Amino acid sequence: MASKFTELAIDCADPGGLARFWCAVLGYEVQEVDEEDGFVAIGSPAVPEGGSRPGPVPPSLTFARVPEGKTVKNRLHIDVNPTDREQDEEVRRLLDLGARHADVGQAGDESWVVLADPEGNEFCVLSGRQP
Repeated sequence: MASKFTELAIDCADPGGLARFWCAVLGYEVQEVDEEDGFVAIGSPAVPEGGSRPGPVPPSLTFARVPEGKTVKNRLHIDVNPTDREQDEEVRRLLDLGARHADVGQAGDESWVVLADPEGNEFCVLSGRQP
C-alpha cells in the first residue's frame, strides 16, 4: 500500500489572510480555524472529508503562523491550471486578488507564469494543461 498526498502545510505570518487568498484562487473553503494556535485549514467543498476519504482527493492546504518570514526561493511550489479561462485572464484575476509577478530566473520563453502569493510564496500558472 502507498501513501496519498492529502495536505500541503504552509508556514506564514497571517494564516487567515493567506487562507482567504488561496480559497479565492482554488475555489476552496475554510474547513478549520484555530485562532489560539494560529492555524487555518482549507479544502475542496466537493470533498470536505479530504484525507479520510478512500482514493485520491484534492489536497487541503494548511496555514500555520510562524515568527520568521520567508527569505529565499521556495524549494517546493504549487502549480495551478485555469479551468474556465485562458492563462492571461487567470493571471490578471490572481493579480487582482493580491498575487504579484515573481522572478525566479525565468528565461522569458516559458509556457508558465511565475507569481507570488501575498506572503511571497512562488507559484506557477500553467497553460495548455487543464484538469
